[in-house]
Parts: sequence; C-alpha cells; structure tokens
Amino acid sequence: MLNFMNPFAFLFLLFIPVVYALRKIGLFVKPAFPIILSDWQGTSFKWNGKFFKLLAFLKSFLVVAGYIFVVFAFAEPVIHHEERVYTSRGNDVMFVLDVSPSMAAKDMDGGTRFEAAKRVIHYLVSQNSGSSFGLVGMSSEAILAVPPTTDKSTFIERMNALSIGTLGEGSAIGTGLSMAVYHLSTSKAPSKCIILLTDGENNAGSVHPETAAELAVEYGITIYAVGIGTRGNVPLEYTNPVTGKVSSGFLDSMFDTKPLQKIALITGGRYFNGSNINELSGALNSITNHERVVQSYQLKTIDDYFFDEMIILAALCFALAWIISCILLKESFE
Repeated sequence: MLNFMNPFAFLFLLFIPVVYALRKIGLFVKPAFPIILSDWQGTSFKWNGKFFKLLAFLKSFLVVAGYIFVVFAFAEPVIHHEERVYTSRGNDVMFVLDVSPSMAAKDMDGGTRFEAAKRVIHYLVSQNSGSSFGLVGMSSEAILAVPPTTDKSTFIERMNALSIGTLGEGSAIGTGLSMAVYHLSTSKAPSKCIILLTDGENNAGSVHPETAAELAVEYGITIYAVGIGTRGNVPLEYTNPVTGKVSSGFLDSMFDTKPLQKIALITGGRYFNGSNINELSGALNSITNHERVVQSYQLKTIDDYFFDEMIILAALCFALAWIISCILLKESFE
C-alpha cells in the first residue's frame, strides 16, 4: 500500500494554480518587445510558430512536472508490504533431474522434456515459501547442483546452469537417488522427500535404484517418481557439449515404468506420468501438497521508500526543460 510520511508537503502544490493565476493577470511574465522586420513598402516577416509553441508548452509542462516530483519526494512516498518470516521448519524437497541426451526430445507441448521439467520446477519453487529445495543432476554420473536451501534465486540460478549431456549419456538413477538421500539424511525437517524426474530406465552407475530406495526408508525419506515424455517416435535434436556435434532424428521412446513404480512404492511414495506440461505440473503440485507441513510464522512489515526515484525524475524533467529552452528555443536568461 502506498503511503506518504509527510503529506503536508502537498500543500506546496497550491503554488501551481496561484502562479498560473498571477501570470494570467500579467504578473510573473517576462517582458516581450515585438520587432517588425520588413522591406520598404514590402510584406512583413511572418513567423510560423506552431512548432515552437508546442516546444514552449512542453517546456512549461516539464517544469511543472519536475516541481510536482520534487513535492512528491518531500512527501516521502513509501510502500508498505508484509513478508512472512517462518519460525518453524518446513519440508525438505530434493529434485533428481535427468540430464541425459534423451531429455532433448521435443514432445512436451512443442518444447523439450528438459525445458518442461525446469519450467515446472521453477514455478513450484517460486510458489512455495517456507520449504527448502535441493537439486541433483543425473545422467551417467550425478552431481549436487544445489543443497537444500530456502534461497529461491540461488536454486533457480543453479538449476538454469544445468545443461543436457554435461554428465555423459545414460541414466544412473540409483546414483542420483543415493546422492539425494545422503544430503537429506541429516535433515531435521518434519517431512523429507525426493522427486525423481526422468524419461528412462536405470542403465548406468554402481548403485541399484532399489538399494537407494531402501536407504531412503531408513532415513524417513519418501521418493516420488515422475516419468517424463510420450511413447513412440518423437523428434530429438541434441548438441554434444563436449564435441559440439549436432545430432537430430527420432527417439524410440518406450521405457518400462514398473521399476520407477517399485522405487516409489518401497518408500511409500507414488509414480506419476508426465506426458505433457499439465500432467507434469499436476504431478508436482500433488506431491508438494501431500508433503506440506503446517508452519508457524510472523508477519514482518517491509518499507520501500521512493525519495531518490522522485528526485531523479524531477532532475530529468528540469534537464529536458533546460535543453528545450536554451538549445531548441534559443531563449536567453541574461
């Protein structure tokens, strides 16, 4: 809500109509001496002043606008808004995101599976306050991209830095899950879960996915699996980040969902299909709603002041008025 800390400053706006009235009766008007230039018995010089009258009006308008901005600045405009400060711990969510080349398949409403996954994760994180989010990138290897954090901007920045193919080819689902379990094992959050987003089966890594799932059970972590993409031949275009080679063609998208369902069931979670953006978004919303915990919080009032912005706008108006007056209208103040 916009408020003014010093509203009495607006009384200075009364000077505008007062000065206007005084100018109308002849006060505060610069003296003008008309000089008619003409040849003997010739026609007088006629000045077509429409353009210059427009400039003069614009100059006056800018001067008045600048004065108004100065008054607004001294009225001390401020916007009050409330921010939640959580006093209790929320849930911890770790995403395990597949970054293998098959995630470049374009069957998610015209975009790639990888782009769709990041888009939905971005929305989910930005809409959920109080929760901590982490991210593991997984292909033939796995890396911790973001440890569990409530810093949304850091999470989104590091997620966007992930790219397809940087961790090799293949899907080491067990390795990705075990890394996520490791970084949630010491968490004191009342609810902990892992959301696996992949379009394939486990075909790399030294850890079996079911072993990782059993480890998750020991630490009270629930795993949810989301199978991304449609079945059949789908278009794919992939640029190898190491060689720069571009590969394009069609991907035979047919993977067995039963292993993913079993991983989720071992931990008490669920498997979801994500063949389009709506299904993918619905799956993640369903998961976060199910894992949501009740948190206590306090409301903190944040004040944003706009004094500097008003002064800058006033200075711009006065500067433009000076340029019009001295350079375009050739007015002299001597």
